[in-house]
Parts: sequence; structure tokens; C-alpha cells
Amino acid sequence: MSSPALVRHPEDSMPATAIAKAGPAPAVTPPVTPPSFGTLALRWYRLNQGRLRATAIGIMSLLAFLLVWHLLTTYRVVFFVRFINVPTPLEVYASFAKAIHDPKFLMHIALSCRRIFIGFSLAALVGVPLGLIMGRFKLVHEIIFPVAEVLRPIPAIAWVPMAIMLWPTNEQSIVFITFLGSFFPILVNTLHGMSLVDPVLVRAAQCLGARERSIFREVYFPASLPHIFTGLTVGMGVAWVSLIAAEMISGQYGIGYFTWEAYSLVQYADIALGMIAIGVLGLGSSLLIRGAGHLVMPWRSTR
Repeated sequence: MSSPALVRHPEDSMPATAIAKAGPAPAVTPPVTPPSFGTLALRWYRLNQGRLRATAIGIMSLLAFLLVWHLLTTYRVVFFVRFINVPTPLEVYASFAKAIHDPKFLMHIALSCRRIFIGFSLAALVGVPLGLIMGRFKLVHEIIFPVAEVLRPIPAIAWVPMAIMLWPTNEQSIVFITFLGSFFPILVNTLHGMSLVDPVLVRAAQCLGARERSIFREVYFPASLPHIFTGLTVGMGVAWVSLIAAEMISGQYGIGYFTWEAYSLVQYADIALGMIAIGVLGLGSSLLIRGAGHLVMPWRSTR
């Protein structure tokens, strides 16, 4: 018999409870197409628009500086300031192209970087813990702070004769002067960071049963990190100033000595090359510290 009433389908033979458990048929989701390259580039541009703008303005500023420098030195302008003997950018570039292949110039840079690394590292290893301890314990602050305040205003160049008498070699005396130059900014900024720690956070940690070591590690140190890295950045700049002064007076190698020797030999292009090398090295060191600060403190907004 071919009557439709007598034809049985499989779902008609299933009980109602089985149909209810089976539920509706799963919906078929269409395949997700990956975003195009143009979309990704537009997203990246929107996320980094501020940085790209700052980079573009910085490049334009440097180009404008080079243009003004070229015009003033090419036409030997004399207007209160004399640009008669100042080398042109092209002359400095020619000196750089010659010096970059000179092992002696590279040795000057390497020695200066090594002195900076040793002196700054010692200053950070001493200044940061000492600042934390002085900020936490009043008695230690009362003992050390007056001595530090007397020594802090003494410029690095005034320490050169004393450093030569204190240390047996010129190398050690230059590292010592570099250490002093970066030590006091690190110490003062660490103290300032400790003074700004919210006492409510300290009392809350004490109420939760935290001991002194835990309070230092979990409250004081993280709260002082922004000021510590500010001190490290400032200390790095002062360390380069101190190093160059020491190398010019008592050094026999280093980028400061290279610059002073160029002045003594009336090599004006090398003078400008030494100054630019000092600026680039100082900028690179500060960028390294700021990069480390962004890694240690990812919660801080970057500019």
C-alpha cells in the first residue's frame, strides 16, 4: 500500500523524551575570514598615532637643526656668536667616516662605555637600597642625610684632584668620579619616592599581618619605583657629564679625552664629532633605562 499514512519515518518512531534531549540541530557558522592587510595597518596606525606623530616631529626638528647649522657654518655668520671656525655638517660627517674605521676611536668609545657601566652600576647598587633604608628608618636618615647634603653640591670637576690622591690609578679615579656623579641623584630621588608612599597602604599591610620585609617588598619598593627610575635617568645624564670632565682632565683614553685632544690639535671637525658621540651615547643610555622602566612598570602609561 502506498498511502502516506502508512509510511513511517524514523523520527516518528522516537519517543518524545529522546527528541527533547537531542535538542535542535546545531547551527552552521560561516567561516571567519581573516582581516585584510589594509585593516590591520589601519588598526596599527590608530594605536600608534601619537608615537608616529612624535617621531615625525622629532625628525623634522633634527633636520631643521642640521639646516640651520649648515647655513651658519657655510656662510661663516658672525652675529654675537662666531661661526668662523665651526665645522660644517659635511666636514663632521667626513671626520666620522674616517674615525669609524679607526680602532683608536672605537677604543675611546668602548672605554667610556665601560667606565659608565661600572660607575653607574655601583651608584645604583648603593644608592637605591640606601635611599630605601633612609626613607624607612628615621635614625639612619638623620645620620647619613647631613653628610650627603654637604657632599652633593660639590661638582665632579672639583673631585678630580681628591680622586687622584685617593685612588692609585687614573682608571679607578675616573670610575669613582662617575660613581659620585650618578649616586646623589639616585639617592635623592629614591628618598623622595619613599616620602610619598601612602601611609594607608603601610597600615593596611600591617593589619594583614605583613612583616617588615614583606612591607618593603610589596609596598615601599613598588610605590617608589617611578621615582627610582627618574633618579636613574637623571643619574645617567650626570654620570656622562662627570665622566667627560674627568677624562678631559686626568684621562688618557675615552671620548672626553678624544674631544680635548682634538681641541689641542686644532681639529675642529673631531671636536664636533666627539660632542655628537657623547650626546648619542648619553641618549642611548637614557633610552635603555626608560625601556627597562617600562618593562618593570607596565602599569604606567607611556608617552
